[in-house]
Amino acid sequence: MTSVAPSTPENSDRSASAAASGYTSVSTSASAAISRRTFGGLAGAGAAAAVGGLGAVASVAGATSAAAATAGPQERPFRAAPGRPSRRPNILFILGDDLGWADLYSYGAPDIRTPHLDRLARQGVRFTQAYAGSATCSPTRFSLYTGRFPGRTEGGLAEPIADKSAGLAPDHPTLASLLREAGYATALIGKWHCGYLPDYSPTRSGWDTFFGNFGGALEYYSKLGLAGEYDLYEGDAEYKDLRYYTRIITERAVDHITKAGKAAASDARSDKRHQDRPWLLNLNFTTPHWPWIADGDEAESAEIVRRIKAGEPGALQHRDGGSLEKYREMVEDLDRSVGEVLAALRRSGQEEDTLVFFASDNGGERWSYNWPLSGNKASLQEGGIRVPTLVRWPARLDAGQVSHEPVFTPDWTATLLEIAGARPDRAHPLDGTSLAGYLLRGERLAERDLFWRVRGERALRRGDWKYYRGKGGKDQLFHIVTDPREQADKAAGEQRLLGRLRAAWEAVDDTLLPYPKG
Repeated sequence: MTSVAPSTPENSDRSASAAASGYTSVSTSASAAISRRTFGGLAGAGAAAAVGGLGAVASVAGATSAAAATAGPQERPFRAAPGRPSRRPNILFILGDDLGWADLYSYGAPDIRTPHLDRLARQGVRFTQAYAGSATCSPTRFSLYTGRFPGRTEGGLAEPIADKSAGLAPDHPTLASLLREAGYATALIGKWHCGYLPDYSPTRSGWDTFFGNFGGALEYYSKLGLAGEYDLYEGDAEYKDLRYYTRIITERAVDHITKAGKAAASDARSDKRHQDRPWLLNLNFTTPHWPWIADGDEAESAEIVRRIKAGEPGALQHRDGGSLEKYREMVEDLDRSVGEVLAALRRSGQEEDTLVFFASDNGGERWSYNWPLSGNKASLQEGGIRVPTLVRWPARLDAGQVSHEPVFTPDWTATLLEIAGARPDRAHPLDGTSLAGYLLRGERLAERDLFWRVRGERALRRGDWKYYRGKGGKDQLFHIVTDPREQADKAAGEQRLLGRLRAAWEAVDDTLLPYPKG
């Protein structure tokens, strides 16, 4: 059965979201213990933010004088504000797709302007050493949805999923299924990329509703996927809408949040005893993933569609397309879209009690700005896994803060479950560490290992050190805080440390599923 989009004009709210670009004054509290790493003040949302909190690195090339001139209020090292009462939060979890480490202005982009995401950074906590769970799309999503290393499930071994042979098993507990058991309403809008119908679907894995695409990429207007299939669905039914995809899912998210706000207000007016029905919305944009099609590029879209229908291999990857300017358009459109969603959240009256999370699913691709990091998507070098990460929860987190703690995707799963009062499944133990104590109670975040594995590469971070073996097979060791570019290999002088980190990586690897041969 195929649903058809309504013929009404799209409900964009650009004028309202434009107001989000201004800097605002937010009162803050500093009544809790400081995090274990204490840094001097860093300028937010501008040139000083371009350092990306790279530990002791005082400056990073690429920060522009224009950014310095518009730098906002000074960021403060993160301090929790314990003891504040709050309801269980709604959770708005937003992912960009292949967004590079420094593609946001608040992370040092010299030419891309992202006022809405920069405002989100100023209103909450900006993380400077946050990592994706893997170096490509679907494994990171597996690590988010399961809270476990991708290699613990067969579907997570695909890097990424490209056909119907693999997916997230419906009987595996997920963030959504566990939150739903704890009383949350759950929805996913946008990119799923954890398996195709008929065997795999968000609605089979804990989400009450789904609107979006199943595959790893689609042409933004025609909605044709990697195999030339039409790939826009509402639930398990095709949904016909040939407008620009980012507009469609932004409109859907705005509508979803608006309806949730009205339902909450109605419950409050009627004094219902079951008012505590918070919600989870996973909003997964495909922007700025290829093909390099911005809103309005209908002629370029038609040419890609022609090549797909003619059977040209790799036509959707658009390897002969794109430019720095086109990429800038796509990232800035993502920023405006997030602004529209956040404006809807504010209008709905739910802003105070909603935890908003924004990150990328992995490092940037060919047009991304990753300086000073080496590598990009698909690599376990920093440029492939370190991602911009923003968290805002007005009821519990003070604004204008920056955290330099190493964290990665599975940590957020554990964190959200604890904050929501949901219990992990004992048969599927989490690999992430809950950050709730650090964020909300001022507890010290204990040093632990962050682990990654992709075909032909391995990496493990412990404290300030990173063990890395690339496809060349050489074991390397980097002091990642002072050398985020991974150029000064310390392996020869730190053989004992190298051996310990290698042994730690291999101990975890022994617990994972092996990659299929071939």
